Amino acid sequence: MTANPILLQKKYSRVIECFARQQEISLDAALDFFYHSQVYQLIRDGVSDMHCMSDAYLAEELKQEYAELGCSDR
Repeated sequence: MTANPILLQKKYSRVIECFARQQEISLDAALDFFYHSQVYQLIRDGVSDMHCMSDAYLAEELKQEYAELGCSDR
């Protein structure tokens, strides 16, 4: 299933904001990380209906990917 591109853009912005707050990083840094992440690729490609997951869930997935890449000091 593919999602409406406009709705996806809104979803992306909410997930990026949530992720930035969680990690206490700038929106620019969160935006850059998001668009280079596996999470973004999965959502964009419609894998497992990731776009249907909650914003908090997707932000948590980003947080895990961020930590795995050693980007977090936490």
